[in-house]
This record gives sequence, structure tokens and C-alpha cells, in this order.
Amino acid sequence: MDAYGHVNNAVFLRYLEEARIDFLSRRGKESKDGSVVARHEIDYRRQLVHRPTPVDIEMWVTDVRAASFTVSYEVKDEDTVYVQARTVVVPFDFETQRPRRITREERDFLEEYADDAGEAVAA
Repeated sequence: MDAYGHVNNAVFLRYLEEARIDFLSRRGKESKDGSVVARHEIDYRRQLVHRPTPVDIEMWVTDVRAASFTVSYEVKDEDTVYVQARTVVVPFDFETQRPRRITREERDFLEEYADDAGEAVAA
């Protein structure tokens, strides 16, 4: 919470990060490979004031490319959207310190959560 009594913009990034980590951990595979964030886009729609009840974060995959994928989010309650956001994620080999291509297994996992609009999976 900031001086104005609402959730600070940097806190929203933390909310998105926690949701993304939880999502990616569903794959359940340990390896030296991970991912890094290449880009965030956030549209703040409404103030979220401090309160004891949690907000929901809906997320889905909107684009899968050869060496990146995009996750979209809405931070919301039943009737109110506070934030709409997108994150471009790049698979990364931490041993070599270089980006890498998405594996078939990763692509299959991401496609399970693809947006229904048909634009979600691009090669």
C-alpha cells in the first residue's frame, strides 16, 4: 500500500510474478533451464485499496513463438477489473547464460492454456 492507501504499481508486478511462477510450476519439471521476463505491459484500470479479502488473477497464454511466449492477466474481483497485463517470457539456459528455443514439451503445456481466440499459438 502506498501513501494514498492503494496498492502500489510495483506490488502488482509482484502479484503477476507469483501467479506466473505458480502457473509455470504446474509443468512439474526440474532442470537447469528456466525463463526470464523480456517485457511487461500493464494497464491500470481501477485503484485497488487495501482490504482483507484477496483479488483473483486470471491468466492465459496468448502467444507462443519459437523462443518466447506471452501470458496475459486480469487482476479482478467478480465485477471489477483493476489491472490488465501481459508478460513476454523467454526460455533461458542459466548454465550458458543464453536464451533458448521452446521445447515440444513446453509448447504442448503452453497450448493447453492458450487463448480461445485462435491467435494464441504462432510458430
